[in-house]
Amino acid sequence: MSLNLLTQKSLSLFAAVGGWRTVAEGATSRVLFLVVYLVTDQVSTSALVAVGGVVVFAVARGFTDRKYWQAAVGLVIVGASALLAGSTGHAVDFYLPTVLWQVAGGAVFLVSILVGWPVIGLAVEAARGERFGWRRDPARRRRYQVCTAVFLAKYGIATMVLVPLYLAGKVTPLGIAATLLGGAPAMGVCIYLCWRILRAQADPAIPAPAV
Repeated sequence: MSLNLLTQKSLSLFAAVGGWRTVAEGATSRVLFLVVYLVTDQVSTSALVAVGGVVVFAVARGFTDRKYWQAAVGLVIVGASALLAGSTGHAVDFYLPTVLWQVAGGAVFLVSILVGWPVIGLAVEAARGERFGWRRDPARRRRYQVCTAVFLAKYGIATMVLVPLYLAGKVTPLGIAATLLGGAPAMGVCIYLCWRILRAQADPAIPAPAV
């Protein structure tokens, strides 16, 4: 199994669903909403500014990459958050989709580990164009279990932090935590660790990092 297959093709699925641009758009919208809300104390205004920021990203992506559906994904997600917050009048509701996503993601990743079908294994092998032969390779399956556990830890920590903040109505700490734990920073850490783990699988001379 070559290093290129695991370090390049294994990331193609992530790129296919939007990659770092979609992650950055989500983080930017959360920051914009929080900053404008702290300045204006207006939920509707803050939501409109957040959506406007993502529209700019979407238009730029449409002109540069011609990947309109990927741009639409980020716009729909932020639009749903803005609509929810605008309809209830509660700023914390802008971050509710992020909170729910962490809870749901943690549940899916946990179940996939328990049943022996780790999400990361399914995603990576699908991106490589293979089926389920990897499940007969104990070493490879173990690596995929560890990678999935990395994301499970991320979702678990995010859930434990975000849910209490949301229930308490703490807008500022919720916005900061949602940006860090539900956005690009935490995602970047997880992807880096998984890259290291899979790279160690491709080259046994490279030890996997302790997770």
